[in-house]
This record gives sequence, structure tokens and C-alpha cells, in this order.
Amino acid sequence: MFRMFKHYIPHAVLLLGIVDALLLFASAEIGWIVRAHQIDMAVGPVTTRLPQLLIFVFTLQIALVAVGAYGAASFLSLRFAAARLAVAISLGAILQALLFFLVPSLTFWRSNLLYSMILASILLVVVRALLGRTLGGETFKRRVVILGAGQRAARILELADQPGVNFIAAGFVAMGEASPTVASAIHRDAIPNLAAYVVERRATEIVLALEERRNALPVKDLLRVKTTGVMVTEISSFLERETGRIDLNSVNPSWLIFSDGFASSRMLSSAFKRAFDIIASLLLLVFTLPIVLFTAIAIKLESRGPALYRQRRVGLYNQPFDIVKLRSMRQDAEVAGQAVWAAERDPRITRIGRFIRKVRIDELPQTWAVLKGEMSFVGPRPERPQFVDELERHLPYYAERHMVKPGITGWAQINYPYGASIEDSRHKLEYDLYYAKNYSPFLDLLILLQTLRVVLWPTGAR
Repeated sequence: MFRMFKHYIPHAVLLLGIVDALLLFASAEIGWIVRAHQIDMAVGPVTTRLPQLLIFVFTLQIALVAVGAYGAASFLSLRFAAARLAVAISLGAILQALLFFLVPSLTFWRSNLLYSMILASILLVVVRALLGRTLGGETFKRRVVILGAGQRAARILELADQPGVNFIAAGFVAMGEASPTVASAIHRDAIPNLAAYVVERRATEIVLALEERRNALPVKDLLRVKTTGVMVTEISSFLERETGRIDLNSVNPSWLIFSDGFASSRMLSSAFKRAFDIIASLLLLVFTLPIVLFTAIAIKLESRGPALYRQRRVGLYNQPFDIVKLRSMRQDAEVAGQAVWAAERDPRITRIGRFIRKVRIDELPQTWAVLKGEMSFVGPRPERPQFVDELERHLPYYAERHMVKPGITGWAQINYPYGASIEDSRHKLEYDLYYAKNYSPFLDLLILLQTLRVVLWPTGAR
């Protein structure tokens, strides 16, 4: 994987993104040339229209990321990829129309745009038809040898069997576990030379998945493997990279303490984040006010009670604050203020409430908390105090998520369906810890873009 701003990007995704950019540039140029010939206009050098061509590439590339066109499913299903491309092309056209309205000097003629969009649609689908299986196949996957045959190693074996993963489990080596769970593992004593075995398996990485490392770490073997050019990785770091979350079953306090994340040098990034929050929240409050007012009227017409309601949440450094949301449940949804987990097809949700939850309209009033500085647009979702007390008792490291300002959307929200149980909260905590550890403006931008995918294709909204 390629690491960009502390976030891992699969090589196949990076390569496809570069190919897409080149195809989009070619589509824009060909569309321009075709239209120029139709009206007998001199084409001229490409530098004279470079801003328009780059804007075409930029807007469509942003749209492709936003709709999830680079997700694992795009490499496995041409139908899925084509559907996402169709939405991305439409979204790209809207973005360009908006940009051309704001900056007329960058205008790409509508006739040129039509030709370029049609050609881009064809080329992007053809590339995925020709390269999708190759990019999603074994060619771009790393071969990994796992030291260990216990529960931790079994976790990697289970992950390797899932579609869309970026590695191949090339072999398991049992290191004397009392009760090995990986049946295919070869005992270390049956391997005369571990370095030669790793080379023979064509592995580029070895992962330490030992159940107990004290007096069991094969230092000489690892040193010899390392000098052959093979990467040696601890299981927690491996799972973080491959899953985009911090695995609570394998992580320990020392790994978190000595990791390269949670950097203190975030002053500039934090200032940029706050400036973005202020500007974006002001704009959003102004432009979405009609939507909020219309929704509030619809809520009042359907059920008795206020259209807006306040709810206490736990924020940065465990400080409580109130968020404002559009009411999506009946007025008597919680008896005596007792917090209750939301359930799938929750009968307390009104008809209007079900719709506004799916498209996230109920979250719009929270923009006021962002403007006040109690929340950010991106961060872990703030929970209610009653749930926080319960989750801190059951989940390790849950309190650490409060070291980051809560957000309206977050890494957990775009990667995991709506959760309404302690087990769901555990999975979401793993994503929240990844965000807290690897925060960067790049990751924030990625989350904001992919939030559109969650809105367009709601999964598990309750």
C-alpha cells in the first residue's frame, strides 16, 4: 500500500486513479478538438485551454471519489462500477456547471462538455472492464507469511478470505502455541531456514501474530528475514493498515503509546480545520435554512410536539454539550428521558423522520454546534452520557475517542452501518481510534467526500 498523509491507499486504487485522470484529460481534449473541427475553428496548442481541461479532470475525479468508485466492489463487479460511474459523471457535470457559473473564464463549452462526458463515460467503463479483474486480482496483492497459528493468526486468515482484501496469506508458521487454531500452519521446527521459506513462498512481508511474545520472539529469524528485504510487521499495525481501523482484540497500550500517530504537531492543521468549520457552517446554515424550515413544518403537521429538540452529548475532553436536531421520532419516544438504543425499523420513528434520517436532513441543525466550536464537521459522533458510561465499562480505550472534537460525520460513519448496540459501538470505536491516530486534512477531505456516498446509498439508517 501507498501511504499518503498517514492514510493507506492500495496500489491498485492509486494506479486506477492515475489511469482515470489520464483518460479524463484525453476525453476533454478530444471533445474540444471535435467541436473545434465542427465549427472550423483553429484548435491551437493545448496550453491555451489547459485550465479548462484540468478543471474537467479535477471535478470528475472528485466525483469519482465521492461516490465510492474506487471501492473494492468496483474491482469485483462491472455492473457496480458502471452504476457508480454514471452517478459520478452526472455529479461531475453539476460541479462543473456550478464552477462555470462562479468563474465564467473557466467555462468549458456545453457542446465540448457533452462530447467529453460521453467519451469519458465510455473510456472509464472500458478500462474497468479490461483492468478491473487484474487490479482486483493477485497481481497487486502482497504475499504475506504469518508467524503464529493461534487466535490472532486465525483473525488474519479470516480477513484474507474476504473479497477485496489487498494481501494473500502465503503461509502460516506455528510457533509452539499450546492450542493452534490454523490447521494449515507448518510448525517452525519443520522449516530448516525461515528466511529461505519466506523467499520460497514469494512473500514480501512477514506478520508477527504470536499469542505470547515474551521469550517467544524469534529474533535471529526475524533479523535474517529483514536483511533479505522482507518487511516485518506487528499484527496491530498490519490490521490497522489493511482494515482502516485499530483492532481492539490485538492492540495493547504500549503499541498505542509508541506508535507514530496522535502527533502533537497539529497546530496548523487544527487552525485550518477550525477555519473550514466556521466558513462552511456559516454557508450551510444560510443555504439550508429553507430546507430546515420546510422539514420543520412537515414534522409539525405529522405529529404533535416541537420540530426541533435538544439532546445532551459528550464532547471534547468529556465535556457535555447540547446538540439540536430535527425531531424524527414521536414526542413520547423516551419515557422519563431514559436513553434507549435505536433499533432497525424502530416503531418510534415517524414517516417524515424515516426519510430525513436516510438523507441526513435531521443532522443539519447541528451545524450551529460546529459554528460555536463544540463540534467539527468531521470527527467521532458524540454519544449520550448514559451510553458513554456504559460503553466505557465494556470497551477498552473508549475514553480516548473523547480526545478528538466530535463531528457530524466521521470515519466510522462512512465505513460502518448505523450501530445500536455495544458490539456495534466496539466496531465504530475501532474506526474512531484510527481517525484520532491518523488525523490529517487529507483524511478529513476524504471523509467529507465519501459522506455523499453514504447519503446517496444509505445503509442501515435508523
